[in-house]
This record gives sequence, C-alpha cells and structure tokens, in this order.
Amino acid sequence: MTQPATVDIEVVERIDDSLLAAVERLLPQLSRSAAFDEQTIAWVVQHEACTLFTASVDGTVVGALTLVMYPLPTGLRAHVDDVVVDESARGHGVGEVLVRAALARATEVGARTVDLTSRPSRESAIRLYERCGFVRRDSTLFRWTPPAAG
Repeated sequence: MTQPATVDIEVVERIDDSLLAAVERLLPQLSRSAAFDEQTIAWVVQHEACTLFTASVDGTVVGALTLVMYPLPTGLRAHVDDVVVDESARGHGVGEVLVRAALARATEVGARTVDLTSRPSRESAIRLYERCGFVRRDSTLFRWTPPAAG
C-alpha cells in the first residue's frame, strides 16, 4: 500500500459548494441507491450525535466517514457509518487515516465501544477495519424498514 504525500482530515462544521460537490461525487461510490440531498448533508453536519469527517489529498476531498455517538444506559457507544474513499485514491491509506481519526475522536469523548458493519464482499475494507483493531463479532444483524407510504 502506497501512502499519499499527505492526507488531511477535517471535521466538517459548515457546508460549502466544495463539500457538496465532493459528497455528490462520493455518494454513488458508497451506494447505488443513495440519493444526494443537500438538506440531509446539512442535517448530518448539524446533528449533535454525528461527526462527519473528510479526507483530502492536495486540497481535494477524496474520502468521508460518519461517526455516530449515542449514550445508552450501558455507556457511550459509537458507530462508524458511510465510509467511502474515491476510487482514484483507494489503496493509498486514505481509508485508514479516516478510520483512525474517527477512533481517536470516539476515544477522546469516552466511547466504550465503536461498531461498524461491512458487507462480506468488501474484502479490502474488511482488511482495513481489522488493521485498525476491529474484531469480528458473532452477531446477527437485523434491519427493519418501514412500509412504503402510499
């Protein structure tokens, strides 16, 4: 794995045209069904439970990650979601720098655990998460989707 010259990590605190363009470019690489919505991005950035990180190389945003932290009776927990690195920047350590920044933030605020999920087909992402210290759990993921309105 070749490291880029410098990966700059930023916690997004305000939305500008550059960020919106980057999210619009990255989102389809994360999910074919994801629809770009400026209002949703604003909601994520403003939400107290969410921290949106971006990774830039030479001034261009090439990756993003959302860290969600929430208090439970058993302690503060965190979840890493929507990790995406631009196809042109994959394999150069950008994802690892992003994940480690999120883990540092979670540690800093006292999260007891940080979870994430990944499809089994995303083998390189799984190797990345394991390099960062994540351990596979014997668990079953359940998902409920509300019925379509109509």
